[in-house]
Amino acid sequence: MPDPLAGLPPRLLRTPEAARFLGISIRTLEKHRTYGTGPTYRKIGGRVVYAVEDLQAWTASGARKSTTDKDAGRVFPARPLTPAERGER
Repeated sequence: MPDPLAGLPPRLLRTPEAARFLGISIRTLEKHRTYGTGPTYRKIGGRVVYAVEDLQAWTASGARKSTTDKDAGRVFPARPLTPAERGER
C-alpha cells in the first residue's frame, strides 16, 4: 500500500508540540536550541518550527544497545559544551 503522506511537506511542530513529542520541557528544548545541542530547527518568519523527521533523527543519535556500546552517538545535555565535547583540542 502506498504511503498516504508521500510527496507532502514534512510535518512542522512549534516548540511546545516538539517538546511534548520528545518528552522534555519547553524550557529544556529552548536551552538546547540556544546552546546548539538540540535538534535541527527552522525559523519561518519569527516562528521556530521543528520537522518531525529532525526530532526523530536527533533522538536516534543517542540510541544504544547496551551501556558499553562504544559506537553509540550522544545526545548532549542542555548546557554549553566544553571544548572536548565539541571535538576541539
